[in-house]
Amino acid sequence: MTPFGEKLRRLRAGKGVSQATMAKALGVSPAYLSALEHGKRGSPSWALMQQIIQYFGLIWDDAEDLNTLAIHSKPKVTIDTSGMDERATKAANLMAHRIGRMSSPQLDRLLAILAEDIHD
Repeated sequence: MTPFGEKLRRLRAGKGVSQATMAKALGVSPAYLSALEHGKRGSPSWALMQQIIQYFGLIWDDAEDLNTLAIHSKPKVTIDTSGMDERATKAANLMAHRIGRMSSPQLDRLLAILAEDIHD
């Protein structure tokens, strides 16, 4: 599951609608909506994001937060470290190999590090 998929599921549950009902309203298949919720599909298109925002009646900050979640919810990520410090390549490769085995506290620590502001 992705952060976007989890939020989408909570919004849909809060509105009390099924995937089939929401999919029909958005003009997508229930299978596609299920794939979005389960993190099997990447971020939705800009147009579909606008439909989702309107469907739930999200305004300003809530709409921006949903867009940010979508940006950070790509289930297949590529990190290009060419031209970077060799440690960046090592870090990216270690993360790719180990992230699936990390515990919840380890993931929380990693997210905290990555969320820190970088000031040179």
